[in-house]
Amino acid sequence: MFTFVGNVDGSKMSKSDEPVLNFASPDTQPPRPRQKRSQVSRACDWCRVHRIKCDNNHPCLNCKNRGGQCSNDRTNEFRTLPHAFREIERLRKRNQELQKELEEERSRNRNQAAPPAGVSNPQVSTSQSNPWVPPSASGSPSIDDRSSSQWEGVFTSTARSPAKTWYGPSSLLYFINRMNICLSSRLQEQFPEHFMQPNSASRLLDGPASPPDKPTDVLNQDLRPDITKEYLTPTQEEYFLDLYWQSHHTSLLVLYEDDFKQHYKSLWTGSRKTRKPSALVDIVLALCMQYGMAQRQAKNNSSLRSADIDTNDATLAGRWHYCRCQTLLTCELESPTLSTLQCNILSVIWLCWASFQNMADSTLAIATRTAQMLGLHLPPPQDMPQREKDLRKRLWWSIYVAEAKTSMKLGRPFMIHLSHASVGLPSDDHEAAARSGSDFAPLDDHTTWLSWDVHNTKLAIAVRSVYTAFYDKYMDIFNGDSIAISTVESHADSFSTHMKSLERWVLDVPSALKIPRKDHGTPFSTERSPLDMEQFAPLWVQRQRLLLELLYHNLCVNLYRPFIWLTPAALHSLTGLTAESLQSTPFVDTCCRKCASHAMEFTSIMRQVLSTTDLLTGWHETFQWQWNCAISLVAFVLAYSHDGEQTRAAREAIDDAIDVLNTFGSSFAVAASAANVVRSLSATVDQIVASQRHTMSNLRLGEEEHGSIAHEDQSVGIMPLGEQPSTIVGQIDAVFPDWDGEALVTVQGILSGSMDMAFAIDGYNSTYTLWPNNQGPPG
Repeated sequence: MFTFVGNVDGSKMSKSDEPVLNFASPDTQPPRPRQKRSQVSRACDWCRVHRIKCDNNHPCLNCKNRGGQCSNDRTNEFRTLPHAFREIERLRKRNQELQKELEEERSRNRNQAAPPAGVSNPQVSTSQSNPWVPPSASGSPSIDDRSSSQWEGVFTSTARSPAKTWYGPSSLLYFINRMNICLSSRLQEQFPEHFMQPNSASRLLDGPASPPDKPTDVLNQDLRPDITKEYLTPTQEEYFLDLYWQSHHTSLLVLYEDDFKQHYKSLWTGSRKTRKPSALVDIVLALCMQYGMAQRQAKNNSSLRSADIDTNDATLAGRWHYCRCQTLLTCELESPTLSTLQCNILSVIWLCWASFQNMADSTLAIATRTAQMLGLHLPPPQDMPQREKDLRKRLWWSIYVAEAKTSMKLGRPFMIHLSHASVGLPSDDHEAAARSGSDFAPLDDHTTWLSWDVHNTKLAIAVRSVYTAFYDKYMDIFNGDSIAISTVESHADSFSTHMKSLERWVLDVPSALKIPRKDHGTPFSTERSPLDMEQFAPLWVQRQRLLLELLYHNLCVNLYRPFIWLTPAALHSLTGLTAESLQSTPFVDTCCRKCASHAMEFTSIMRQVLSTTDLLTGWHETFQWQWNCAISLVAFVLAYSHDGEQTRAAREAIDDAIDVLNTFGSSFAVAASAANVVRSLSATVDQIVASQRHTMSNLRLGEEEHGSIAHEDQSVGIMPLGEQPSTIVGQIDAVFPDWDGEALVTVQGILSGSMDMAFAIDGYNSTYTLWPNNQGPPG
């Protein structure tokens, strides 16, 4: 209701005057036309849900300001009625699966015995205190606990011996086997399996103690430490031991620095030329020699990248100290101590860096049993000093992390289960840091140098829970010798739900352990924004941040990677597949793209770090992760050659990965050999993709001519997209718009020839691969 007390000119308004609603004067300029609002092609998922204005940047300004993930995957968009019906059916199946999982979980909880009094573990056993751990992570049995489910795998040789060992479906070797079947189907040729694997020390030696020219059965097994010419002088030992505290010590918390230095000093009592034997000192020296020589070779031979490995390779540095350590440990097998366990853990690291993966796995099994002999899986006694309690906890969780990473990497059953342990996570507060025996400055009020170890452990627990959830259902996707695409799609949907636990873990990581990004980039994302390296931060801080984020991306690649060979194109030739295989698979495609995104992010970080710093020079574990990501990128390009922008980005990332591997090749020969393998494999994939695109282009041209003739005859024409049968709409939507069913079948026949990853469940295929011009990789 408006009330007027006068005219515009200030005079009083009479009763006969009408109210004036227009307050503009007659000579006022007319208002300017309203500026047209900038249009956005499509808002991101977060802005669309919250109904706020978005922009065309990625990430958009809103997501940058809130520090969250910016995505636009369109997985929930359904524009046709058949799509909506299929989504309803999928949700019904998903609801049934969730109800079944809930009943199984309730049944397990009813059958699980109550833990003894006083040994509860609120840090690990409950999901309320750890939101990054799903409720099933603590008590649910893994696949190895179930007799009804059996994993398949691949038998292959990774050593000089022709004997073959088994690797499970999550291993890189199994994935390489799937790639090989695809390439073999396309080129109709095979090559020896070792062409797909880089040259490593395990192909030169049967073991660290064996000479390269003698097989194991004729070796003298007496490993008495009498080869003095191979050992270090006291001055050299001091040099390498100082290297340990700035490298391995901050990423593997199994020693107290002050206790070790005191122990080392006691070994020289009564002599200035030779020290007393010590297995712990020997294995620490072996690790430092391995890392130190790799750094030294990178600086001295920056342009020399030979793929020929010999006994002088950096990965074998310190092998005589490793052998002497193992000889001394034989006297402690019956009565192990904490020092025995520390030696076993450090031996696992040395063996992994030397590429003796099976020996590392066996040594890890010994370490696991030794830890249980010492009762580390139980809470420490109440009367034990707090300093020793902390050490026992860190040793146990160090073994857990190493065992989880190794078992997932090799695809083998877990040896440690949280349901069998009741020890809590170690403390990382300032009091614990003061007791640790090292003088590292705190990172902030709530973060110390010990915090990295705690969050690294939490990451391993979260990843293992996702891994177990997927592979518990791994055999459900098989039906005899065939695979139901709808089941794979359902598992991909379920898998995405489980992956949210890793998102919660990222939110739990303190900012002091995250690497800042330029241009308002987000750490632990896949934006590929440049790192903003802190110029005056200690080297150990920067290395901790890098290793934590790189491990996260590498583990995400491993979790998403199985879906690459479970795509419809890869499984098209399997017998038993029906028209259901023609439907679209948005959730599988999203998982595959996320696999590639994490691999590209990993490669981007590695390239910047190696080209601008020495933080990871000679760090063998990051080389192994880069090799893993490079192979995953090659497979993605092969499986998604039609994916446009992301495929092009993945192909460019492969070239960057080769550069990273070549950089590592200055430190050890296995990296130069890996670069040659990726380069040759990528060239082969490029040839296949180019041939496939040429064939598809010819088919499209022929289809256009066919459609033109049909239009002139007024007999048949291309069916409009909205009127196509529901069984092929999804696939045509995703790959072949404007193609009818006959053309689609023709193209799928061609794709099945180049993407045949079909296999019999009980069958076995050697890991052969193919190379351009029928030649193996150089070197």
